[in-house]
Amino acid sequence: MSQPTPALHRWIKTDCGRAKLAQLQQLTGPTARARLAWFILIAALRDWPLPTPDEDTTMP
Repeated sequence: MSQPTPALHRWIKTDCGRAKLAQLQQLTGPTARARLAWFILIAALRDWPLPTPDEDTTMP
């Protein structure tokens, strides 16, 4: 079985964005949490028009 994709991968679609998300999620503290929230907001807005790479668009 494949592992389920994290919910935030629906909003952050690029590989580099997902790598940065994982990096920021490891940090602790109020400043780190604020930076993570700011990153998610900006990345989601920038990636909104992009197609989701995790979705299988081919139908049998």
